Amino acid sequence: MILPALALHGGAGTITAASLSADDARGYHRALHDIAAAAQALLLDGGSALDAVCLAVQMLEDCPLFNAGHGAVFTHAGTHELDAAVMDGRDLRAGAIAGVSRLRNPVHTARAVMEDGTHVLLAGAGAEAFAQERGLAFVDPTYFSTPMRREQLERVRAAGRVVLDHDGATAVAEAPRSPLDEDRKMGTVGAVAVDRHGHLAAATSTGGMTNKRVGRIGDSPLIGAGTYADDRWAAVSCTGSGEMFIRAAAAYDVCARMRYAGQSLAEAADAVVHQSLPALGGTGGLIAVDRHGNLALPFNTEGMYRAHVRGAEAPVTAIHR
Repeated sequence: MILPALALHGGAGTITAASLSADDARGYHRALHDIAAAAQALLLDGGSALDAVCLAVQMLEDCPLFNAGHGAVFTHAGTHELDAAVMDGRDLRAGAIAGVSRLRNPVHTARAVMEDGTHVLLAGAGAEAFAQERGLAFVDPTYFSTPMRREQLERVRAAGRVVLDHDGATAVAEAPRSPLDEDRKMGTVGAVAVDRHGHLAAATSTGGMTNKRVGRIGDSPLIGAGTYADDRWAAVSCTGSGEMFIRAAAAYDVCARMRYAGQSLAEAADAVVHQSLPALGGTGGLIAVDRHGNLALPFNTEGMYRAHVRGAEAPVTAIHR
């Protein structure tokens, strides 16, 4: 039997100490801790890795602090378009949805797509029709909006830029003292886990980029780019400049390095985050776990909201290095 382990992230990017008050930091740490603890309890009770990552991502989607579900960022048109993916390492089954705007928890529909098995990725109205057929929860699109995200959109729109979650939040907190760096843009949530049977799973969800073009899809719902799980190697969930993660097939590359180059989880994850992605101008991070319960949480930005648990140990949360 394997000691269960889980990691989760709430996005990476320009998260400076100056832009994050002590109260805000405590709020993030508390949310990350509570979500990790809930998923940990499920694993310790014999739950599957798949159930654990879906629970963690659902809770992250429900928390307005993060860019997924309630609290998702706005498109240039002032709307919300959400993406999510789930992958089961036992048999490489995967499901994903993209460009939805009325599903309360996109991760649930991604899992339903996977379990249906007919397709891997559904988008827009087709994904929502599929969810409706299965009785999944719908909300009015205004459910996803928060005042902070609206302010973030207006500020970024005025600057004529496209940024992801935490860089946009920094702009709200620090403007006009520091300019936005449009190359440092990430905002996603995700979870990876190994259960007591050694099975792996990954799930990722996002609201995308602040002020993004309507119809833009990033790496999160693309299997192999932002999400991947294979019981033989690792489960991976990414957060970062999505276009570069797509070009690098970042999540799959971690597993490929382990399989073909004989690298450890830590070596493979570090190589992707600190070598492959920067070579393309890519910034961000990822979380990964292997079948032995080893964890890796590298990032090449100023911070990444993250937490991890092993067995019955207390959850560990962090934002900066």
